Amino acid sequence: MKLQLFLVSCAAAACAALAVPAAQAKVPADKAAELGGSRLTCIGAEKAGTPDGVAEYTGKYQGTWPGMKGPSGFEPGPYAAEKPLFSITAQNQSKYADKLTDGEKALFAKYPQTYRMDVYPSHRDFAPPNFVCDNTKKNAVTSEVIHDGKGVTGMGGGYLFPIPQSGLEAIWNVSNAGKVWTEACICDIADVYAGGSVAWGREKFMDMALGSDPKNYFSYQDHINAYFYDGFLLPERQKGFVAVGYQPNDYSNEGTMSWQYLPGVRRVRQAPEVGFDYPVPPAGLRTVDDDYGFNGSPERYTWKIVGKKEYYLPYANFRVNDPAVKYKDLIKEGTVNPDYLRYEAHRVWVIEGTLKQGVRHIYAKRVIYADEDSWLALMADNYDNRNQLWRVALITYHYSQESGSWHRGASIYHDLTAGTYEAGYLTNESTQWWRLNQPMNASQFSPSAAAQGGH
Repeated sequence: MKLQLFLVSCAAAACAALAVPAAQAKVPADKAAELGGSRLTCIGAEKAGTPDGVAEYTGKYQGTWPGMKGPSGFEPGPYAAEKPLFSITAQNQSKYADKLTDGEKALFAKYPQTYRMDVYPSHRDFAPPNFVCDNTKKNAVTSEVIHDGKGVTGMGGGYLFPIPQSGLEAIWNVSNAGKVWTEACICDIADVYAGGSVAWGREKFMDMALGSDPKNYFSYQDHINAYFYDGFLLPERQKGFVAVGYQPNDYSNEGTMSWQYLPGVRRVRQAPEVGFDYPVPPAGLRTVDDDYGFNGSPERYTWKIVGKKEYYLPYANFRVNDPAVKYKDLIKEGTVNPDYLRYEAHRVWVIEGTLKQGVRHIYAKRVIYADEDSWLALMADNYDNRNQLWRVALITYHYSQESGSWHRGASIYHDLTAGTYEAGYLTNESTQWWRLNQPMNASQFSPSAAAQGGH
């Protein structure tokens, strides 16, 4: 059966409005009333499935599922016994071309013998917490993009623009999508070079997203959006380096602020600008704003919604994060072992950012594929200044019973030009798997915490 690209129907005038960069009028109350009704979920996704394989939304699980064993830690999830429906390879990809992203096609071209997509049944069974639905419905009729796109109004604990009317609204959804309140782990990082050599990193990682606190819902005009802590344990040359800081809610007054403990001088110093295309240690194979596919200020790009489309994309990836899966089996030359990745048919918002004239970034264009059920970026295609596809990001998510939400796990950043990739947020063999939504406080992310952590 020939698979057709699915596009949401929209009137020409409405589609044209999706690219308008200025602040939009709030969603009318009668339109917002459709959220959580017969057609739309509470965060604006279409409930209906599609003839080509996207499942109908059920939302039958919330924080738990049949067979779950514990309140925290790794679980294989409800689909562990399923087998792939079919596999897509470099040899048969033309049959599925209209459901493949440009990044996926490029990976087939770059690694024709090793890149493979095992496609499983589509599922849309996990519902967000009730407070997320309640706050999203309030934001739908009140939230606005302000300060030339550098800020927004609205309340935390919910999505800002469940019925987006512009690319800016859509990318603000992505930047604040589905983040847990707090997360902590010891993460491993594999930097895999052409030829198969691997350089390993390890970090103590923590963050606290104030907008996702299930008990305190901030205003997006409050000062701080999220705190972060990164303390490197490997490689040896960076052991003891610690970076702490915060991202603001509104970027019209300041950018991401960071302080770094430098073991060579045994001092904490305020870092230079660490937003946008600042290279992420240990190898600089991705940028700061590559995290989660895209995060941080959207100000350097002109954003538009290309449409809502149906693709085969990484989804419900419990197995790749299983402690039983060893790195020697997962980390392979060219790309991670496809045996451990799961793809499903899903609808996503396709959001395109084009670099503005007169500003700097190593990416001239970015294309974000954001899941309609969570606004999480499942993949991202990043183009260089010659408009050549350069880097492809693939973010895996598993549903966490501890937070009652989808949570990122192994995050894979491919450099097509160099033939390298970084697999980060690996916890399979770490000494501390993910802990989520455990109480933290601002002092854990302070310059003094950096100094203490670096010694």
